Amino acid sequence: MHVLCPDEAHGRLVDIDLERLVQKGIRALILDLDNTLVKWHEAEIPPEVDQWVDEAKAKGFKLCIASNGFPERVRTIADRLGIPYVSGALKPRRTPFRKALMRMDADSHETAVVGDQIFTDVLGGKRLGLYTILTRPLSRKEFPTTRILRGLESWVLRRLIQEGYIADWR
Repeated sequence: MHVLCPDEAHGRLVDIDLERLVQKGIRALILDLDNTLVKWHEAEIPPEVDQWVDEAKAKGFKLCIASNGFPERVRTIADRLGIPYVSGALKPRRTPFRKALMRMDADSHETAVVGDQIFTDVLGGKRLGLYTILTRPLSRKEFPTTRILRGLESWVLRRLIQEGYIADWR
């Protein structure tokens, strides 16, 4: 269960305390796109997310999007936010996380992965020894295979909460 347990869990991306991450030595963030930064299949960046990204940059964080999504959509949103990206990532494979680290010129010990899925974002980050932060999905609308995995993910989350690995954040 250790590889499925996030280091932190928050309701939304904007609930993540950037100052606390700085105190932990985190200087770079690999961000999931769908249902973390924007709703699935949408391109509108919520104003609070845009503001959070600006605040992260102002605090000196290096940022990169790593998404399993299609290149054009990922690039469009990354360009609007002014950050690099890795698209067609095939998370939880290690390769997209390594590419994101290279694009940010960051080391694994100073990097956190932020995303809404245990089996892509948390597992992928843990496979490289990265700090992991799980958020709730922004929307219930998702890619069909993601919906199937949510049932198993829900069971894993209940176990992690019951065993005291993470606080009940639902």
